[in-house]
Formats: sequence, structure tokens, C-alpha cells
Amino acid sequence: MPHAELHRTAHIGWLRAAVLGANDGLISTSSLVVGVAAANPGQPAILLAATAGLVAGALSMAAGEYVSVSSQADTEQADLAREKAELAANPVAEREELIGLYVQRGLTRGLATQVADQLTARDALSAHARDELGMSAVTMARPIQAALASAAAFAVGAALPLVLVLAVAGPALSRAVVAGTLALLLVLGALAAQLGGAPLGRGAVRVAFWGALAMGATALIGRLVGTPV
Repeated sequence: MPHAELHRTAHIGWLRAAVLGANDGLISTSSLVVGVAAANPGQPAILLAATAGLVAGALSMAAGEYVSVSSQADTEQADLAREKAELAANPVAEREELIGLYVQRGLTRGLATQVADQLTARDALSAHARDELGMSAVTMARPIQAALASAAAFAVGAALPLVLVLAVAGPALSRAVVAGTLALLLVLGALAAQLGGAPLGRGAVRVAFWGALAMGATALIGRLVGTPV
């Protein structure tokens, strides 16, 4: 009986962008809040910094992902156009190339020829894209999807420090942001590791480590260049 299989590579495009966006939103906005708070500017200035960080960061992540993934999509389309031209210009050589690929993977020459002929008859370009270029519908670049996922995830990650700025005032703000950020980073790191099939503990610790380092560095800068009350 046929059975459904769930493979993690099916989510690799948007998952990578979403995890990166959430981590970046949480770490960068929390670090910004902690750094500004260390300079003692007052709650309105901290709120302004957090809000600006959320908006600018989300748009920056969307633009960066769109440009990056668009470049990948352009490369894929260029390779497909070249392969299509080669199929039209020299189909015999392309057939032999496909046969050779299947022989290298362990098929006999006779079976490789049958497979190549049947796949070529059905859709030659798809066969070469998949088996020669390593492209598939699952892993093809999707710029808009990546941009939207990254921007939305950044905003979600940046929401925690923004909410804490609204809810907590005074010296307790920095402690609340650091504690809340580290706790959420551990959760996000473990979740990303689980979705990617990696060890949970390692994924959680490495994300929390870099978050703590970023907040510590910005807090130090805030204290060094800030104006005391």
C-alpha cells in the first residue's frame, strides 16, 4: 500500500528564512533595547528605538532575502534555458549524458538507456534539470515566499522586547529583556533543531550563546557612550 512520507527538505525554503528572521528579530531588537537602556535615555527613547528596530529590521530582512533568493532563481532559470538550448541543438549528446549519469549511479548500460529514453520522451528538460542540474520542485528558489516568511518571522521575534518595553520600566527592563530573550532563544533553537533533524540541546545552546553575546556587547557600548541620568 502507498504511504505518505514527510521530508524536511520540503520546507527548507521558507523554514530557513523563518528561523533566520525570528532569531534575528529577537536578538537584534533585544540587543538594541538593552544597549539603549544601558545609556539611561528614558522609556520613550527606548520604545522608539525598539519600534524603529522592528520596522527597519523586518523590511531589511525581506529585501535581503528577496535579492538573495532572486539571484538563486535567476541562476536556476539561466541553467534551465541553457539546458533547453542544448537539448534542441544536440539531443543525441544530451541523451548520452543522461545515460552516463544513470550508469554512474549504478544502473547497467541497458537499463540506463531505457530509463533515459522513457524520461526524455516524457519531459526531457525536467529529467536533465533533476538528474544533471540537481533541481527539483521542492528546492527551487521562491523569492517572494522567502521574503514574506523572513519579514513576518523577524516581526514576531522583535515583538517580545517591544512588549517588554511597554510593560516594564526602569532598571528592571534590561533584566526582563535579557531573561525573556534567552528563554525564547532556547525554545527557538530547539524548535529549529527538531524541524531540521539536529540535536535539540546543541541547537538551543548555540542560538542562546550568540544572543547573549550580542546583548552583552550592546549593553557595554551603551554604558561606554551613553549619558548618565
